[in-house]
Amino acid sequence: QVQVVESGGGLVQAGDSLRLSCAASGRTFSRYAMGWFRQAPGKRREFVATIDYIGRTNYADSVKGRFTISRDNAKATVYLQMNSLKSEYTAVYFCAAGGGPHGHSLGTQYDFWGQGTQVTVSS
Repeated sequence: QVQVVESGGGLVQAGDSLRLSCAASGRTFSRYAMGWFRQAPGKRREFVATIDYIGRTNYADSVKGRFTISRDNAKATVYLQMNSLKSEYTAVYFCAAGGGPHGHSLGTQYDFWGQGTQVTVSS
């Protein structure tokens, strides 16, 4: 069984930085894409970023230039570095493990999800 566990959320001020981590276990991590999604209160879950099995990345327009997704295959961990945070980024951030090697912006392309980590940005 694949397990996905996020960490690193918290309460920060606007303009601060935060790094989320996501550890995956239960299969060969390096063969699969990983993604980050978020869900703000009262809103639908939305795509944030994805990284494929060889490190190619894709971002939502709303976070381009502020967020960076990366992976460490030796640690079976994916990261989301978030800079210049804004209050509208307040959400529960979810990590997801893809069903294949290529990254996607659709949540349906991911097979395993973490429980989420809360990020709150105060203005």
